[in-house]
Formats: sequence, structure tokens, C-alpha cells
Amino acid sequence: MSSRSVALVTLGCARNEVDSEELAGRLAAEGWTLVQDAAEADVAVVNTCGFVEQAKKDSIDALLEAGDLKESGRTRAVVAVGCLAERYGADLAQELPEADAVLGFDSYAQMSAHLQQVLDGRAPAPHVPRDRRTLLPLAPAERRASAVALPGHQQPLEAVAPASGPPVLRARLDDRPWAPLKIASGCDRRCAFCAIPMFRGAYVSREPQEVLAEARWLAARGVREVFLVSENTTSYGKDLGDLRLLERMLPELAAVEGIERVRVSYLQPAEIRPDLLDVMAGTPGVAPYFDISFQHASGPLLRRMRRFGDRASFLSLLEQVRSRLPEAGIRSNVIVGFPGETEADLAELAAFLEQARLDVVGVFGYSDEDGTEAQGYADKRHPDEVAERVAHVTGLVEQLTAQRAEERVGQVVSVLVEEEDEDGTPVGRAGQQGPDVDGVTLLPGARALAVGDVVDAVVVDTLGVDLVARALATGQAGVP
Repeated sequence: MSSRSVALVTLGCARNEVDSEELAGRLAAEGWTLVQDAAEADVAVVNTCGFVEQAKKDSIDALLEAGDLKESGRTRAVVAVGCLAERYGADLAQELPEADAVLGFDSYAQMSAHLQQVLDGRAPAPHVPRDRRTLLPLAPAERRASAVALPGHQQPLEAVAPASGPPVLRARLDDRPWAPLKIASGCDRRCAFCAIPMFRGAYVSREPQEVLAEARWLAARGVREVFLVSENTTSYGKDLGDLRLLERMLPELAAVEGIERVRVSYLQPAEIRPDLLDVMAGTPGVAPYFDISFQHASGPLLRRMRRFGDRASFLSLLEQVRSRLPEAGIRSNVIVGFPGETEADLAELAAFLEQARLDVVGVFGYSDEDGTEAQGYADKRHPDEVAERVAHVTGLVEQLTAQRAEERVGQVVSVLVEEEDEDGTPVGRAGQQGPDVDGVTLLPGARALAVGDVVDAVVVDTLGVDLVARALATGQAGVP
């Protein structure tokens, strides 16, 4: 067969990045040449996001842009995969003829054959969506025996015998010194605003040995930080019969040769255990970073969201974190304008944010999501009012997170160098800063540093949520 090339275009979250790299590994193992520029590929595979309205629009725009390449570049076909394709399937195919195929998660194991069919003019029928929660047993412990497709879980490559296939079905699509590492998929929670469980399915953990093997594989390719991702990390291990698995796995991950930092994401406040806090705070190599999904702080509104907690319990949890690790970085997301949100609810959220001293807060305006409970709620806010509330809370957050960054002046932080800016200044992230959206640390005057270096530095200034730090020599006073 003549050489075939494919480009993976990824939208959305770090979980999608893992899925794209698994698809890339599968395709490379079956003879496809991976290229970065979709205009230079025979097939552009667009891994879409289907989470919120703006993400859907961004995914559709990416598909349209890829479709334009069929007129101006080498590209012969555009294939939609990922959450938007899984969620809308045939409807997306009908509304977006620029996509030559719309394939769901069940197609990933046979992706090479499907892409060849598309090139041969025999595109497979569009994916037919279904509620993926119904595909797995209700009892978590019974899910391991299921053959349901789980993107990012390293399920066997059907076209290659296990003995001859690659040890890890993944191909790096960038050269960053950090990489997401999926530890679980799906979610068993029933938040009223969230559609993710419907198209990602019920909760399934990966076995610890699989996670560790992939971490070692990433380390061998220059990765210095692994970013543990899932829809709900605090549920890890429940389907394996042991909710303490994460506490035991974190020290093993931190001990992997070449891995300098392990970062944990997406903790549900109602499920955070004291033992987990102890391990995260006390294990060398685990980032001092707590990504906690609060969503709001008004108790009554959280119940309406089908969630738990309130301002007092959340502040107590933050105190538990900081009593163990005073300099911890803490981020969260909040939703404003949820149906029934009163001025008193909004004031309660603002009061929480002012007391919480969070490092980063993502502010999202509520919008209906197809098939969710909240879609049928009454007492919805007009979109203009939602936008006003988003602007109000965003303005407050910008002030508070800038103040929180200023509190770090004088602190010693550990920085992973990720790039150089246009002036040659090394730019990286402190342990308290998550990837992509949590701010960066500038290291002026440290031009001898290279991408992938990890250096201790003292914070000397701030630029909004970004930190400016002076690199410290090894053994210098004040370095832990």
C-alpha cells in the first residue's frame, strides 16, 4: 500500500489530547505517517469537544477549516471524531457535509480501516449516538469484563498481534516536557448541568500497572511532568474495589525515573479524603496543586445542581489543604446564572471567592445542554443577565487571583521550563500552576536554562496571575 498520511487536530481538554495521541499510536502502528500540518495530510482527523456551546462552535469551526483544505491543500478527507461526534453522530454528519465521516468512540480500534475506506470513497455510516451509561453494568466492580470502547485506556490494537504490537498505544504529537496521563474515563455523578456521562459513559478506572507503564513510556520520551486526568479523579479505584488506590499509586508514579512532577486534576470536594490530602501534601514529587470542582458556594443552589457542599464546608476543606501545605496552589471552576440562582446565591458565591484565596478560577455562564436535567428547569435567567453575572464574577476573580499571586512574592517555587519567549527569557510553570490556563512563571536572566529543566526560584514580582521569579543556584540558601 502506498504511503498514507494523517494529521490529528485536537480540540478541548487534556483528556482529548490523550485520546488523540492514542489514535496517533494506533495509526502509526498500522503504517500511517503522522504529520503536524493538516494541509500536508491525506486525512485530517478532528478530535472534537462537545462539552459546552462555545466548545461545540470551536469544533465546528475546526471542521470547516479542515474542509477548506480539500480545495487548497493535499488533504483529501476530513473525519470528525471525539465528543461532539460521539454526542451528535448522524445529525452532525447531516448538518456538516464538509466532514467525510463522523465516527464515534466505538470506531477507534478500527480507525485505520475506517480512514482507508474514506479515502477509497466508501465512508462508513455515521455514528448513531446512544447514552453510553447504559453500555456498562450498573455495579462498578462488574465493568472490567465489558468490551465497551474506552478511549485513552490502551485497549488492544486489533490489527496487530499483542506480541508484535507496541507496548504503549500512543504517539507524542508535541515535544512539551509535560503530558496528560489518563487514569479513568466516564462519570457516575448526575450533576444537573452536565452531559458528559451520557457521551463518555459510566466510570471506569485503569489498572495501576497500566498507568505506571505509560508513565515510564512518557518519561523515556522526555516528559518531566505527568498530569493525571479523568472526569473525576477522586473516584479512582472504586470499580477496582479499592478507593485508596490513588493514594498508593501517587508515590509509585513520583518514583518513576525521569518524572520530576506528578500533577493531580479534577477532585470532587465531596469525595476528598483526609488520607488523599496527606499523600498529595506529603509525597515528594507530587505537585502542590489542588484542582477542586466547587461549581458554586450556595448550598441551596448546589442541591439544585445535584451537588453537595456550601461555603462553610468548602472553606473548611481549603483549611485542611493549607494546614498540610500552606503554599498550595488551588484552582476551581464556577457556574453563574444557573436556573433559579438568586441575588443572594450570587452574593454567597462572591463571599466564598473573597475568603477562599484561590489561585485560579474559571467562570462559566450557564447554558442549556441537550439531555440534561437542568435543560427542563424553570426560572432560567435571560442570556443577557447571565452574561452580566459572568462579567461581574470574572472581574472579581481577576482582582482576587492577582492578589493571591502577589502573596507568593518571596516564596520559593519549583519551575518546569517549557519554552522561551521572544526575548529568550525562559518561561515555565511553578508546581502551583496547572498547564495551559493557570498562568506561567517568567525566569528573566536565567538564559542558561533549557526546556525540560526543573529549577527552584524565588518569586520577585507578578503580572496578574503570572509570576516573575529569580532562579536559585543549587544549594543556595532558602532552597528546600
